[in-house]
Amino acid sequence: MVVLDHGSGNLRSAVRALERAGARVTLTSDFDEALEADGLLVPGVGAYAACMAGLRQVGGERIIGRRLAGGRPVLGICVGMQVLFARGVEHGIETAGCDEWPGVVERLQAPVVPHMGWNTVETPAGGALFAGVEDERFYFVHSYGVRDWSLVTNNRTRAPLVTWAEHGGDRFVAAVENGPLWATQFHPEKSGDAGAALLRNWVATL
Repeated sequence: MVVLDHGSGNLRSAVRALERAGARVTLTSDFDEALEADGLLVPGVGAYAACMAGLRQVGGERIIGRRLAGGRPVLGICVGMQVLFARGVEHGIETAGCDEWPGVVERLQAPVVPHMGWNTVETPAGGALFAGVEDERFYFVHSYGVRDWSLVTNNRTRAPLVTWAEHGGDRFVAAVENGPLWATQFHPEKSGDAGAALLRNWVATL
């Protein structure tokens, strides 16, 4: 398994968390190694535009697209999830994303931003990502998210399973499970036993 090194994210903590989940992990920016790995984790922190710039430098959007075309698993975390959507808007600047899902990453409309700390999530029925941890809390640190997403079907075999969360009365996408493409807005590597169980769920699919 590969954690993609594109200059953004808690790379070492992601590697350690996956190793604790039972995976053999390589941290690399090598195109072919990331393309051929059993599983690919795409981390990300900070600004959407900076994360996309780093991703493009290592061909990350092409790696993700080619892996998904071949049905090979990808997991995005935090801004690594956000860049999977069509675009992000921060400080009036619009940045194109990987466009695996339609949707706009925008500033949360809550009285207190950033959303920082533990929160529960609203999971859909029939998913594998949250198996056994549907009622647990997860650790979030973000000011932006996807607040409106009306996607019903896409080019994969089944409709996405979308998990929602709420902060200050504002609902946003907390996770998505969509064929080989899974993603979380929260940090499973910072979410204690619940996050560890979630990562084990993903590793078990590889």
